[in-house]
Amino acid sequence: MKKVSLFLLFCILCEIHVFACTNLLVGKKASVDGSTMITYSADSYALYGELYYWPARQWPKGTMMNVYEWDSGKFKYLGDIAQAEQTYNVVGNINEHQLSIGETTFGGRKELVNPEGKIDYGSLIYITLQRAKTAREAIKIMTDLVAEYGYNSSGESFSIGDPNEIWVLEMIGKGNGNTGAVWVAVRIPDDCISAHANQARIQQFPLNDPQNCLYSKDVISFAKEKGYYKGKDENFSFAVAYNPLDFGGQRFCEARVWSFFNRYNKDMAKFVTYAQGKTQEPMPLYIKPDRKLSLTDLKEMMRDHYEGTALDWTNDIGAGPFKSPYRYAPLTWKSDSVAYCNERPIATQQTAFVFVTQMRSWLPNPIGGIIWFGTDDAAQTVFTPMYCSITQTPECYREGNGDMYNFSWTSSFWIHNWVSNMVYNRYDSMHADLRKLQLELESKFLKEQDATETEALALYNQSPEKAVQYLTTYSQNQAQYAFGKWKKLGEFLIVKYMDGGIKKEENGVFVKGKLGEPIYPQRPGYSKEFYREVVKETGDKYKVLY
Repeated sequence: MKKVSLFLLFCILCEIHVFACTNLLVGKKASVDGSTMITYSADSYALYGELYYWPARQWPKGTMMNVYEWDSGKFKYLGDIAQAEQTYNVVGNINEHQLSIGETTFGGRKELVNPEGKIDYGSLIYITLQRAKTAREAIKIMTDLVAEYGYNSSGESFSIGDPNEIWVLEMIGKGNGNTGAVWVAVRIPDDCISAHANQARIQQFPLNDPQNCLYSKDVISFAKEKGYYKGKDENFSFAVAYNPLDFGGQRFCEARVWSFFNRYNKDMAKFVTYAQGKTQEPMPLYIKPDRKLSLTDLKEMMRDHYEGTALDWTNDIGAGPFKSPYRYAPLTWKSDSVAYCNERPIATQQTAFVFVTQMRSWLPNPIGGIIWFGTDDAAQTVFTPMYCSITQTPECYREGNGDMYNFSWTSSFWIHNWVSNMVYNRYDSMHADLRKLQLELESKFLKEQDATETEALALYNQSPEKAVQYLTTYSQNQAQYAFGKWKKLGEFLIVKYMDGGIKKEENGVFVKGKLGEPIYPQRPGYSKEFYREVVKETGDKYKVLY
């Protein structure tokens, strides 16, 4: 009984933030076209989905900048730090040099949070994107910043990539009164893929290979000092010392990593029991996929609900009559004093924004870097191309266009949530209509990519500024086009599925009577399986008596 109570307490505490995000990483020799790629879903019930933007600027020497905690926005001021004299153009989570950074929070040992630190994990990302050109430079800047100003967050895994290298950096603070953090960064081999999802993943790491592994000088000694580890340095595991694994870390976090690995490497099927929390042998930090991955593969992986695996939950009673791959919070629940859990797949309803960044070494930076951006649930959104050099964000993604308490009919976040919340309630029918438009739009963007970049390259050879303006206009137009189509989708869905019926339509046009009059819709009711469950539960209560 004590074990169950502790587990439930753990889950309640962790649901506040820890099971929040997912990152997938692809090395340049593991991708179809030689791109490096990083994905990120910002999954939070309190975060508003918008595309952040900072223009490149020069600052007078001695300028200070205010740091506000990213999670709470302008509500929590952390302190001032020295501003860089030159900052770079940043669009969301990619900058003008094709540097991209994502994150997932693993939490770890709560006593290592330093509330006096001046930089939290989110601010650390966006400050670094304004200051660094490469992944290695980003690691140095991030670790130098927290060493100087203190780290305000709990344990964090960062994905850091440029056109040539992909890294995972894991970091945790040193507790109240201790400035700085302990950390380790591992380069993912070019022909491999990696992932993290709210559980520390770096186990043992090389101590004398600075080309592929960097770490703080006290990452091992500090763990020994705190009593987290006893043993030889070469056997030290960052994950075991600073984020000990438990059921929640496996079933809610590592399971998402497993789903990615399992789809692209047949040998990873054996780790299904680890993903279920039944066995403890950890998965590797990275694997070599059975085939190279495309941009579309990454987008589709971010839409994963464990379909076709042992964790698929679309066919049991919890899926309801419309086969929903969603369950509402909390993650854990009790029935007759027994603890149970929901699955936590990669795609989830509480996502604020999601992206796939694509970095390409063979193109000039303004053209080579793209953040394929969407708002709301990855499975219900459209990944739209936003080039890393653009100097203005589209109105539908603009910061300040609506917020969590103010609906805006011109905001992508609100329009996608409006549509999603219709689809969730009648998933098996309505998602097919959503999926049709999703594929239409994303196919359009991919089909146009070569011609768009050929034109941008020709302009770049005349003047880089002309190329940037062209890509800014193009990115804005595509976002607003997709937004308009999605708004029309919402109108279409509410008409087609009003009051439980389904109006007949052909190619998006509703079928009418001979005189143009409305005709009765289909009224399909529920599935046979659902009706059987109703009878099982209610017996003869609803039996028709002739």
